[in-house]
Amino acid sequence: MARFILVLTFLVPGFCGYTQEVKQFTSIHNAVADTSSFVVPDITTVQLKQILATGEALLLDTRPHEEWASGHIPGALNVSSRPGVPMSLYTSDVHEILRLTGGDKNKALVLYCNGPYCDKSKRVSTDLIKEGFTNVVRYQGGTPLWRTTGNVMELEKEGLIYFSNDKTAVWVDAREESIYRKETIQGAINIPFSSLTGVKNTGMIKQTKDDGRLPMHDHNTRIVVIAANIQEAAAVAEAITKEAFHNVSYFKGSFQEARDIMEGKMLRKKE
Repeated sequence: MARFILVLTFLVPGFCGYTQEVKQFTSIHNAVADTSSFVVPDITTVQLKQILATGEALLLDTRPHEEWASGHIPGALNVSSRPGVPMSLYTSDVHEILRLTGGDKNKALVLYCNGPYCDKSKRVSTDLIKEGFTNVVRYQGGTPLWRTTGNVMELEKEGLIYFSNDKTAVWVDAREESIYRKETIQGAINIPFSSLTGVKNTGMIKQTKDDGRLPMHDHNTRIVVIAANIQEAAAVAEAITKEAFHNVSYFKGSFQEARDIMEGKMLRKKE
């Protein structure tokens, strides 16, 4: 017993010191890594949200079109690649960005790609500065940090078609149960927008976790939400994300649009 008490006496002070040290850490929402572009300022998730709230800047996804279409930060725009560049050195075409801004090189631009170690946004930043753009910043965390900090991705029609070939994806129909029972996407589960409680691990979402309809053994599973409208799809996707699922996207359109796009490929009548 004496020996056991001695061990505790040794460990507790160290643990207390560690606890005090943790308090000095920067919140992940306010953090940047040591992979600065050294060309334009790097901004945090909090700063990105503040910028987007004003609506004064253009958010540019500097990844290839197909990758953007398969999931991007809501509201992000995408332009074609610079001609003659290999995929390993993919770079957005600055002249397309110039056309997007209407020739305004003072337009506020926020660039992002696939996180701190992705060089796509760094290359575009360099090209933009050389072209004379004066108000450019980079969301360093990109898509990985955006997801990690509890945010969802927006899905374009090309991404919807691409995801229809993913047999591991979980499809969520966020319309009312009575409508869902009449017709839905093949294999889709139902989490109605009206069932959201605003409280984690409650209501319908808790049920889908408990009965295995949501992938509790692989929280990285792709989850795609389709609803009656964009707002409801986004809300259900965000609620699922708050349950620690970090690969959640919502379709930027209605169920009817999704049905037309997929041309009945995954559509079936429910019995």
